[in-house]
Amino acid sequence: MKANKRGSRFVCQVCGYFSPQWLGKCPNCGSWGSLIEEIRVTNIKVGLHIPALSLSKIKLSKTPRTNIGIQEFDRVLGGGIVPGSLTLIGGEPGIGKSTLLLQSASQLAQQKIKVLYISGEESPAQIKLRTIRLNIEQSNIYVLAQTDITEIINEIKNQAPDVIIIDSIQSIYHPDVTSLPGSVTQVRECTLKLMQIAKYKGIPVFIIGHVTKGGIIAGPKTLEHLVDTVLYIEGDKNHYYRILRAVKNRFGSTNEIGVFEMKEKGLQEVKDPSSLFLQERQENSQGTIVTCAMEGSRPFLVEIQSLLAPCGYRMPQRVSAGIDYKRVAMLLAVVERRVGIKVSTQDVFLNVVGGLHIDETACDLAIILSIISGAKNSPVLGQTVVLGEVGLTGEVRPIGLIERRLKEIERLGFTHCIIPLTCKNFSSLSASKAGNIKITGVRNIGEAISASFS
Repeated sequence: MKANKRGSRFVCQVCGYFSPQWLGKCPNCGSWGSLIEEIRVTNIKVGLHIPALSLSKIKLSKTPRTNIGIQEFDRVLGGGIVPGSLTLIGGEPGIGKSTLLLQSASQLAQQKIKVLYISGEESPAQIKLRTIRLNIEQSNIYVLAQTDITEIINEIKNQAPDVIIIDSIQSIYHPDVTSLPGSVTQVRECTLKLMQIAKYKGIPVFIIGHVTKGGIIAGPKTLEHLVDTVLYIEGDKNHYYRILRAVKNRFGSTNEIGVFEMKEKGLQEVKDPSSLFLQERQENSQGTIVTCAMEGSRPFLVEIQSLLAPCGYRMPQRVSAGIDYKRVAMLLAVVERRVGIKVSTQDVFLNVVGGLHIDETACDLAIILSIISGAKNSPVLGQTVVLGEVGLTGEVRPIGLIERRLKEIERLGFTHCIIPLTCKNFSSLSASKAGNIKITGVRNIGEAISASFS
């Protein structure tokens, strides 16, 4: 027995909020003129019964993950592709989303894995030209230029692929939904169909999603809640480096990142990011300092730069690239009140070299010493790395994973490291590294200044 229920509603094309009547302003996200009427068709099945199962009697499949062959991509996914997973990849136009998935398809094809690449934006000939430019394996990659989700499902049944790639979800539409392709309703309905295929047939599905002007995937939370994994490719398309970051992952950590370099033949993985971020570093420069940030299980040595200039306006500028603005404002207040350096009348510019975004507080002391170095025009002692969280009273607090950070610091040839004196096992750390790295423990900013400047 089946009943059809028809009706219309007004759906916000920015956030997915819906209302039974038209509103000029969306109550949820505040966008004006974003609510568009959409005809809703709901098929209600009656009499379908799926019994509940005891959790103790549910058996797990032993199907292993599939390694793509691109280590940086596999790491971000949590160790490879999970059968039946639905992965969303977002990023700005031209950032390398299609390139990364085509290269992944090539690696899978070399493992005799059948890949179905569905394009709603390019013709098969255009994709062929791109594969030639990228030197991609073509034997086990099948291309379908189609935007109708019902035709796509039929072709999936005929081809029986091992992996499916959708480029992009905003170009796919369902013929029973009256709204335009790319609308919230179309994106949601098409993603639900793909999710059913992924779960019922155990086929991994990769979906490319466009981003809005605000930097989030179009049709955002509605789409992100449906998929298993959400990945973003970060970076400036006018520069070479790209960072692949997981913001949601049901099968792995969301702290891992992958680093790539855009070259003529596509994206090339960077296996030693620390050396990359420090390769053009100038020693003994005012306002620069090196710290070690953790991204998941990986330590990255990055250079923090600061520049202070007299303020030409009533309100001084606070510009930060790669560091949270509110954290910068707090640390500047600590510098002024606890160190005595007046920064309220100066413009302050902070930059993390290489495009990496630092979220953890273990880099607080490095940021403060970089500002002090820029204010005093005095460089920090050469080959020094600074670690530590800073409190509002100026105390330096302990940080985690200190052994792993010190190992990376030693590998890159640095000879001096300033860390919190209250770090766990400080005595054993300083004793074990005595022959390679000079480790200085500090309790507050004053001691850190004495240990950093000649």
